[in-house]
Amino acid sequence: MVFSIYIWKILNSYSHKTNVVGTLNMLGLAKRVGARFLLTSTSEVYGDPLQHPQVETYWGNVNPIGVRSCYDEGKRTAETLTMDYHRGADVEVRIARIFNTYGPRMCIDDGRVVSNFVAQALRKEPMTVYGDGKQTRSFQYVSDLVEGLMRLMEGEHVGPFNLGNPGEFTMLELAKVVQETIDPDAKIEHRPNTEDDPHKRKPDITKAKEQLGWEPKVSLRKGLPLMVKDFRQRIFGDHKEGGSSTTA
Repeated sequence: MVFSIYIWKILNSYSHKTNVVGTLNMLGLAKRVGARFLLTSTSEVYGDPLQHPQVETYWGNVNPIGVRSCYDEGKRTAETLTMDYHRGADVEVRIARIFNTYGPRMCIDDGRVVSNFVAQALRKEPMTVYGDGKQTRSFQYVSDLVEGLMRLMEGEHVGPFNLGNPGEFTMLELAKVVQETIDPDAKIEHRPNTEDDPHKRKPDITKAKEQLGWEPKVSLRKGLPLMVKDFRQRIFGDHKEGGSSTTA
């Protein structure tokens, strides 16, 4: 147990180090070669938000010493560095705050809630819901995110921009959509909630609509079957539905 906790702490340290030192290194490179720099930030900068939905001007509600802070504060620092280089060194930058994204080619066991539910339902395992399952998230299909990033990079606005789907689902509602898509008899198993788990998360995308001309097109019920098809092929090697198996 002590060893596993030690490894977890090391991984958290590397997460923060990557977001801070890695961003600093890449900003230095962008400055040297005159490149446009894209920071893929995250909705986690809003922490457990007191404002709902979240707009880009909201400063967030983050616990700086919490178990999730290595990622939250790492990304917040990365945004600070990016804007410092933009203002102080004339580096051309773009900042996207990405909300939960799903789709084919995700790592099957990456620990994210959509991939967890899909893999568990396909394997006939109970879907694990943490806490009461009433916490909400917003899920965007990967093609919508790619379109948003392209518009951001090709445009003239720095950001930050929320890139996410405003459709809001509780974890229990997400589990039910997975049931409808894969197996109506799939079981749901409740486990104790994780520390500092945000209660609500939903992007206000007004700014992206107005300045980038972007909004998501793919609903969860339309995009999830495409992800399920890919996961089924990679888990079971089932190619009957066509297409090729691709390792994430």
